[in-house]
Amino acid sequence: MNHLLLTHNSLGVGAISNLVGANSCGALSMFIGTTRDNFEHKRVASLEYEAYEPMALKQLGNICDEIRKRWPDCLNIAIYHRLGLVPVGEASVVIGISSPHRQVSLESVAFAIDELKKTVPIWKKEVYDNHESAWKANKECQWISKTSNDCCS
Repeated sequence: MNHLLLTHNSLGVGAISNLVGANSCGALSMFIGTTRDNFEHKRVASLEYEAYEPMALKQLGNICDEIRKRWPDCLNIAIYHRLGLVPVGEASVVIGISSPHRQVSLESVAFAIDELKKTVPIWKKEVYDNHESAWKANKECQWISKTSNDCCS
């Protein structure tokens, strides 16, 4: 089953783990992306995320479809992304995938975060401790303009 969510609420890592876990699976792999307190010698106070939600959810579903094609043994997939302000130390994205064996879940989680960064229309702004801010582009993003910094999480 696929569990996809964009939310302005805190992400409960334990709840997501419980959601994707299954007695028939011997592996549950997770990626938890958190807000760090620094970037390129600047002190980060928080991150702020925006999304084009209908397209973002559709693309997250496409990522799940591709995971199931590449790794048919995956049982449950959760991809949760936080929107709005995310303070330092809190999770902005949590991906959890269960499968019978560890290699499948590890590979599929790595694929999921890489594809999210490349293809999902979620934008990230870094807010610094001096109250300045900057929208940040992912180097992985496939649809970034060469003259623009606009892109996804």
